[in-house]
Amino acid sequence: MTIGSTLKLALAAGTAAVLVAATGASAQTLTKVKYGTNWVAQAEHGGYYQAVADGTYKACGLDVTIVPGGPQANNRMLLPTGGIDFYMGGNMLQAFSAVEQSIPTIVVAATFQKEPQVLIAHPDQGIEKFEDLKKLSTIFVGKEGLATFYQWMKAEFGFKEEQTKPYTFSAAPFLVDKKSAMQGYLTSEPYGIEKEAGFKPKIFLLADHGFDTYSTTIETRKDLVEKSPKVVECFVNGSALGWVNYLYGDNKAANELIKKDNPEMTDAAIAYSIAALKEYGIVDSGDAIAKGIGAMSDARQKSFFDKMVKAGVVKAGVDYTKSYTLAFVNKGVGLDVKKKLTGN
Repeated sequence: MTIGSTLKLALAAGTAAVLVAATGASAQTLTKVKYGTNWVAQAEHGGYYQAVADGTYKACGLDVTIVPGGPQANNRMLLPTGGIDFYMGGNMLQAFSAVEQSIPTIVVAATFQKEPQVLIAHPDQGIEKFEDLKKLSTIFVGKEGLATFYQWMKAEFGFKEEQTKPYTFSAAPFLVDKKSAMQGYLTSEPYGIEKEAGFKPKIFLLADHGFDTYSTTIETRKDLVEKSPKVVECFVNGSALGWVNYLYGDNKAANELIKKDNPEMTDAAIAYSIAALKEYGIVDSGDAIAKGIGAMSDARQKSFFDKMVKAGVVKAGVDYTKSYTLAFVNKGVGLDVKKKLTGN
């Protein structure tokens, strides 16, 4: 039984139990692959852990090892050299850069339809909509953010660089200055502020205001796409199924694997992150609703590229179309499973 036919059986069944049974029935030799994440294990990686925990990857022929990232890791460097086979990219700017630098990697799926980058403000300070942030004298932004999304904010909305102060990944300066805002990650900094300061901050998701990059992408090497497309197909489809089951099904086993890889992770933090991913449509929104998790489109890629050129972040001459392929996405993988789990 081939990788493709086994996965089709699993999709038709729509349950983890049948996925595992299909694996045993096929008696196939599993292909070992390594998937490197870009940070320590957390709920934002949940779908991949789910696909490992419930046998989804094995059902279509892969023995997947997740290699967590973190401050002491640089999994991105391992991808082109063959140290890992798939990598969790950030947003499409990294992929555009790879094209510019002739790095032979390519995005094959976009797990997050929206990047979880946010700006956070204090409540009851008259900051009710995104444009109101321009009234603040201080916005704490990190070096990378200043060079990327803040340039877009300047170009699209007229924000001023004079408003910014360095963000040092501490909420303390923001907490003592009610007339300030700070950058953050939807599932991280707001949770920390609620726990530490006891209030819910105002949250402005950049994606909901036009910063339309895909995020938490699945990247691989171009030679793997060319020589082993079934391996890529299995990993992309298995990941999509993993995310459906993680968001809408029983994710206890996946969460235990996450906590094993990251002992500092708590059940409360995981629950907060999952709720935020759902509320803001980070994973399952836009094209993913009809085409399956991981969906991408040429129009969306062009839109983001054009905005980054306008903002001076990316050079106009970069052939961004070489940064991704639609060959493995937009096939509706997991939609039947979601319907069975949610009724929708």
